[in-house]
Amino acid sequence: MFPIRSNEPDYALLKDPACQSHNRYGQSIETVPAGHALRDQSLNINGDAGIGANPNRYKQHGFFFNADNCIACHACESACSEKNDVPAHLAFRSVGFVEGGTYPNYQRLNISMACNHCDDPVCLKGCPTRAYTKFAEYGAVLQDPEICFGCGYCTWVCPYNAPQLDPVKGEVSKCNMCVDRLEVGLKPACVAACLGKALDFGVIENIPQGHIQAKVEIPGFPRSDITHPNIRFQQTRVTQRDMVRVDSTALKYHRDDATGRFAPELDPKHGFNRQWNLKKLLGSHENAHVAFTLSVQAVMGAFLLLVLGGWLRVMPVVEYTASAAWLPTLGVMLALTSFGLFRLNMHLGKPQRFYRGFNNWRLSPVSREIAGVTLFFAGLAGFSFFNLFPGFPFANLLKPASAAAGLLGLSVGGYYMIKLYRIPARPFWNHWHTDAAFVGTAFSLGGLLLALLALVVGVLTPKLASLLATSVSLGLALEAVSLLAHARALKAAHSEGAASFYEQTTTYGYPYWLRNGLLGLSLLLALAVVVLGNALLFVPLTLAALTAAIIGRALFYVLVIPTTMPGAFFWRNRGFEEHARATGLATMPQVGVVPDSH
Repeated sequence: MFPIRSNEPDYALLKDPACQSHNRYGQSIETVPAGHALRDQSLNINGDAGIGANPNRYKQHGFFFNADNCIACHACESACSEKNDVPAHLAFRSVGFVEGGTYPNYQRLNISMACNHCDDPVCLKGCPTRAYTKFAEYGAVLQDPEICFGCGYCTWVCPYNAPQLDPVKGEVSKCNMCVDRLEVGLKPACVAACLGKALDFGVIENIPQGHIQAKVEIPGFPRSDITHPNIRFQQTRVTQRDMVRVDSTALKYHRDDATGRFAPELDPKHGFNRQWNLKKLLGSHENAHVAFTLSVQAVMGAFLLLVLGGWLRVMPVVEYTASAAWLPTLGVMLALTSFGLFRLNMHLGKPQRFYRGFNNWRLSPVSREIAGVTLFFAGLAGFSFFNLFPGFPFANLLKPASAAAGLLGLSVGGYYMIKLYRIPARPFWNHWHTDAAFVGTAFSLGGLLLALLALVVGVLTPKLASLLATSVSLGLALEAVSLLAHARALKAAHSEGAASFYEQTTTYGYPYWLRNGLLGLSLLLALAVVVLGNALLFVPLTLAALTAAIIGRALFYVLVIPTTMPGAFFWRNRGFEEHARATGLATMPQVGVVPDSH
């Protein structure tokens, strides 16, 4: 057990003499009922099989933060990092702030936040490896870094930036509620270290002595309706109507006088000048996802056209499958899918543990995507094999079975490839534009893939060209319509999506409009092929559409701004991190920024 000092100060001890039965969301504070099998289980802390004597061991605990008292001394951060041996570039607990007004009526509101050990932890549902567990003891959400293979999806879905992906170790870790201290009746280390009594801890909904409020949101704190976090706030001082973030994120928090609640709004910090920033755009850490999604979606679209066209006896497709381009096409499709899967796997922190991605198919959309894409690849491989060796025993039965497996994998994998991005913590992604963009890419790039191969081999007939150009036109038109709807929604958004759209039209303004122009040009060229039947137009069409797809997909990843608490001038500030890497400050460990090795 955690060693407790004989002279432990009174403020460090857990004290919850009376507790409510249910929280404000109507959920029982009792984590498991009396007599449940999960009771009286040891947490095996440091190999000790003992069980803590805390009478509230099976009640949901949470943090209480008094924003009026926080002086931003960062003692909570330091205590947490020291206890958990957290490296300088990570922090399980961090302090940020927002500010408002001008001298002499300037206000600063500090926020200290760690994992909120939510009632509905989206990190647990999202993790494909099942590295997360919500324990009956104290309602703690704990994560095992040894199980994690470093995909980072939990860092996407969490609205509070609680899970920390360590690029050095290639694994995620986070706040563990200091359950070892709780077992011996002590509050978490961050709470015990707080100088201003801004942090407290106990059974959720219990308001600490001397406090009068238990809010679930304050300015700068992300939405609470996503996960029902177990944190409560007191903030009695009247704030300015607008509280501004001091980090580089183009957001402020505006108070609705009718409700008193603060909502995110655009704060155009950098003006409205357009920039290129191609190096930052095309050198993103998420380029592996760009390669994976574009290549796999293109193959899925081509496979769908070939298989369904063959089954429905669409003559241009039937003629294509009987031509000299057929087997090379299957080989190229296998190569592209293999390339995409390889790039995605090597993006993991621990690529040798890729098989753990199947562990949580019951809950995780990532696991379901992996399972679906794997089934699609297996179906494609089998379909290709039996086309290459038609004399193989039972080939006539196994070839359509492989095709059916491929279509099933395509449906499941494609659906969850979209579903995993439709998350409330990423408003820029949480729009039907994501669905339309991914489906549109499959139809447009899939049609272009077949057209190019047919053109190279010399089997691109006018009818086949018209059919494939129609597929390309439908895909491009779908994406174009969704882009317009997406832009319209984000312009009027009261969320982080508004900041994403601002970055899209300023920081990456020229690539954004270049993509839009190329998308329009591609649609015109595709329609020209449909009308004129000129197969040579596929060459400029491919160049324009592929360039637009690469830029668009890179923008998709680089622009997303999560719902997370504000940073400070240096800490948790994306702008400072970029500055540190550009100037060489990132080589100094004390700065807390790891050089980007991607």
